[in-house]
Amino acid sequence: MIIRQLSVFLENTSGRLTEVTDTLGEMGINISALSIADTADFGILRMIVAQPEKAVEALRGRGFSVSLTDVICVVIDDVPGSLSRVLRVLSDHGVSIEYMYAFAFGDKASAVIRTEAVEEAIRVLQENQMELRTSEEIHS
Repeated sequence: MIIRQLSVFLENTSGRLTEVTDTLGEMGINISALSIADTADFGILRMIVAQPEKAVEALRGRGFSVSLTDVICVVIDDVPGSLSRVLRVLSDHGVSIEYMYAFAFGDKASAVIRTEAVEEAIRVLQENQMELRTSEEIHS
């Protein structure tokens, strides 16, 4: 249930994001989800990719600063209140969230969650009958 996420440090200059996507495309690595958080000088690109270790090697080879982080992905109904229910379960069990990003498709949504307590979050969500996606499911 743990998913390996790439975090790439990017200078806020024209073309840097294109360089990342060009590199991954040339290596045949598909991006399944991404998020960018930025400041005036730099950004952090977070991505779920099909081959994270291969992607790290390729990006480092092109001079990018890259790290791997453990995240989880929970599936929720795409209706009002669904995300709140997930967050309530986590907060009621003392699991804090560092950041998250989400997307909806059809009647379901997926939320990628980063927490320091990944194993605890998985346990709590499963005990509360919440569906988690695996890396393979995300990439298929």
